[in-house]
Amino acid sequence: MTTARVHAKRPTKHPHDDAPDTAADFRKLSILEDGPEKDALRARIVSAWIPMADRLARQFRNRGEALEDLRQVAALGLVKAVIRYDPTRGIAFESFAVPTVVGEVKRHFRDHMWEVHVPRRVQELRNQVRAACRELSPTLEDRIPAVAEIAEHTGLSADDVRLGMQALDSYTALSLDAELSGTEDGYSLIDTLADQEPGFDQVIDREAVRPQLSRLPERERHILYLRFFCDMTQSRIAEQLGISQMHVSRLINRTCAALCDQVMDDRPRRPALTTRPGDEDSPTASA
Repeated sequence: MTTARVHAKRPTKHPHDDAPDTAADFRKLSILEDGPEKDALRARIVSAWIPMADRLARQFRNRGEALEDLRQVAALGLVKAVIRYDPTRGIAFESFAVPTVVGEVKRHFRDHMWEVHVPRRVQELRNQVRAACRELSPTLEDRIPAVAEIAEHTGLSADDVRLGMQALDSYTALSLDAELSGTEDGYSLIDTLADQEPGFDQVIDREAVRPQLSRLPERERHILYLRFFCDMTQSRIAEQLGISQMHVSRLINRTCAALCDQVMDDRPRRPALTTRPGDEDSPTASA
């Protein structure tokens, strides 16, 4: 008699023991229609994985960028990963998310750090000091060249040598086409950078306009809330406030134009929003 062996399927282990179990949430997320329930579930998943994003952000500290800024960039990458993840592909979310988060942080360094903020003269001093160290090293018996030796070799002043050495020790820019160490498939740094998620621009826009919304008069803020968050038509808003639909349309257009100007410029190019004469055409207009 042959006894059939039944092999129990081993559960998939996460790369880290403290990884949250959100598999069921992702399956539910994939079948939900767009709406408040899906948004709330996505936010809950992001919140569960934020510790992972923070851990990845800490790997890039002490490179000239504040840790809090790195955490925010990593959180943006996490949101992108949650939006893109497909649970039906059989890949653990953490394995999918880590390259996206890391790529987002590296994109931040590429776009906002080092080559952008370091003056060209300092970069040139760094290159001269690095070349001098390489040329002097064979004659110095494995010791680091002194400032005076580098200055004599390059013709630079001692202060310029020190500035170049500080730049050399701070950060090194990498080519996006440079092959990553430890990879056998020829992956370069640019292969790890995350793609731009079109839908994510809406999140950025909402966060950018948030401070300006708090400065609006109460009525304008209430009208925008009804129109864009409650999805009410202009006619329904007009009926609720007791004003004309044309008046509602004019207020929305004027308010949105002013918000756009304020977000796109450090200083508002339009006068601060105030209630204009004639806007109070009903007792409920200030509701």
